[in-house]
Amino acid sequence: MNGFKRVVLIVLDGVGVGALPDASAYGDEHAATLPHVAEVVGGLSLPNLQRLGLGNVCEIRGVPPLQNPAAAWGKMASESAGKDSVTGHWEIAGLVRATPFASFPEGFPDEIINKFTVLAGLKPLGNVAASGTDILRQLGEEHLATRRPIVYTSSDSVFQIAAHEDILPPAVLYQLCAQTLEMLRSYSLCRVIARPFVGDSADNFKRTTRRHDFPVAPAGQTILDRLQQAGVSTCGIGKVADLFGGRGFDQSLTTRNNLEGLETLQQRLNQQQQGLIFVNLVDFDMLYGHRLDPVGFAAALHEFDQQLSQILQQLTDQDLLLITADHGCDPTTPGTDHSREHVPLLAWSPRVGSGRPLGTRSSFADVAATLAEVFGVAQRCGASFLSAC
Repeated sequence: MNGFKRVVLIVLDGVGVGALPDASAYGDEHAATLPHVAEVVGGLSLPNLQRLGLGNVCEIRGVPPLQNPAAAWGKMASESAGKDSVTGHWEIAGLVRATPFASFPEGFPDEIINKFTVLAGLKPLGNVAASGTDILRQLGEEHLATRRPIVYTSSDSVFQIAAHEDILPPAVLYQLCAQTLEMLRSYSLCRVIARPFVGDSADNFKRTTRRHDFPVAPAGQTILDRLQQAGVSTCGIGKVADLFGGRGFDQSLTTRNNLEGLETLQQRLNQQQQGLIFVNLVDFDMLYGHRLDPVGFAAALHEFDQQLSQILQQLTDQDLLLITADHGCDPTTPGTDHSREHVPLLAWSPRVGSGRPLGTRSSFADVAATLAEVFGVAQRCGASFLSAC
């Protein structure tokens, strides 16, 4: 027996560490989220992540490598096609997609918009690829005047619906999103996202924290399903359960931001002594990567590092901490979309004196294989790195 009773898996959404070999096919050959953020701000100070070995994963200004980092360290390549959050999280959970989800960077065809119009009762505004903040400045006032929902997308496989909370209350918007997801099922679209906002003019429109993702359900079993079937407790914190269509989690705890997610994790560590706690921290991606804000991105990394100190103190010899990411979202390269990058991998337990290199893993599914070995369940793909932990 490996002796681990609890695993804490933290996904730093969008924190990539350098372009994958096939990144040019996605227009991302120059992407390197974490190194580029560090360069823009003149260096990062991340003492806790540095102690674990983050500086050994790639060259990061201000975070030099250590001769004997505390955690096992490495990076992972994506085996799946695509670079969206759902694909990344599914692969982390052991489900690899051979073909990417459909995307509509030129806007959705009339066939889809006409079907959506029937559902919404009004023809939507927009139907373009756009930044979520830009689209509100451009169409928010017209939305208030006409009550027509705003539909927009990106190079990712998303159908996003923005609506003022006084026009479509979140509960009504969520219902529309669920109906839209069902309508889009035959189009191989990945997810519908509800984007509520408030404000009374283009100068002060602001998206609220009541965003909600409606993804398609995983096409096969994930490690989460297998853990549940084996009676292993599974808890999701943040938007992570949304990315699996709610499947595979005994409990899901929603949060408004990274800080609340980390505080919720600390509380959960006092309540759940066994099983898997799976955390997604979305601010890096949602607030800073997509909005091309490397300074804010750096501040969020500093905040995470500070909170990590308390989390490390709460863990025991029966715990395994895994820190990784789902894709990149480089705020220094052209465009506001995700980037096709390697992701960091840190594996730590208080029982480990010093870490060992994990190398460059060929699949995010190695995380699922490691979870399978920890909890003694079957897993069809990935290669466990538990022996190095």
